[in-house]
Amino acid sequence: MGVKIVGAGKYVPDQVIDNHHLHARLGFDSDWIVKRTGILERRHAAPHQATSDLCVEAAQDLFAKTGLSAKDCDLLVLGTFTPDMSFPSTACIVQDRLGLVGPAIEVEAACAGFMYALITAAAYVKAGLSERALVIGGDTNSRILNPDDIKTYPLFGDGAGAVFVEPGSPEQGFLAYSLGSDGHGGPLLMRECCGSRRPPTPQDLAEGRHYMFMDGRAVFRWAVSILCDTIQDVLKAAQLQTSDIDLYIAHQANIRIINAAIDVLHIPRSKVFNNLEKYGNTSAGSIPIALEEALAEGRIREGSLVVLSGFGAGLTWGTAVVRW
Repeated sequence: MGVKIVGAGKYVPDQVIDNHHLHARLGFDSDWIVKRTGILERRHAAPHQATSDLCVEAAQDLFAKTGLSAKDCDLLVLGTFTPDMSFPSTACIVQDRLGLVGPAIEVEAACAGFMYALITAAAYVKAGLSERALVIGGDTNSRILNPDDIKTYPLFGDGAGAVFVEPGSPEQGFLAYSLGSDGHGGPLLMRECCGSRRPPTPQDLAEGRHYMFMDGRAVFRWAVSILCDTIQDVLKAAQLQTSDIDLYIAHQANIRIINAAIDVLHIPRSKVFNNLEKYGNTSAGSIPIALEEALAEGRIREGSLVVLSGFGAGLTWGTAVVRW
């Protein structure tokens, strides 16, 4: 408690890839995509854009909306699993381009990356080690997807979102949160090549091992379970009921995952914010992009109780109940 999330900014690339485009170019079944995922379109970065470009744009949108700037921050925590390069970190690239004076921390927790970054930043602010932290989540998923894989290629898009975390009133902040990981499930969602374990060989490239791999059915079952369990955990810890929450924002992975979980918990769909039909799964960008749109629509106000939940490769998850 005693910290608050201030504002939200977002950036999604201009290039819209709708389901009809995927059908015409790659032969994917448009109706199947909608029925299985709820996604109508997604955004892909232009050839000259990388993750740092998306994150800088999201930060600048946040600055414009709040009237603050990089000079008002002393810490950057950035979540991504599609960095510009192995090193320097994308966080350092963004820090330099924004002119932010202070440490730049990069967190890799895949689709839970923003929640990891957000809670890390909140801990720094609460400890008095940061006066105002800039938190960004962003990914350029289109660069690591296999365009021939009908099970993964239509699911993901590119985008980034940003928020500030700063000291707040004693009533504001994280009433409860859950961060976790289960490395045993790592092989369910992975990119086998392009790291120190397996630098890609010509054969690996020919076999597509430099692309993302996902065991869709296993990940689906796990995601529904972890979303249900962690929402129940944080509500119990905060001594709240599902009906006490004003808005739920889950990672925008698949509408069937979200609906399956909220139906188990008997949460009205009117209390759940979704925008994945426009953007698909933007990984670490998912939750902050949704936050920006929820704030713009007036669905979050000071004092609102909001549940945020991210989950992804690792396997990793982060769920929190926040009083705005």
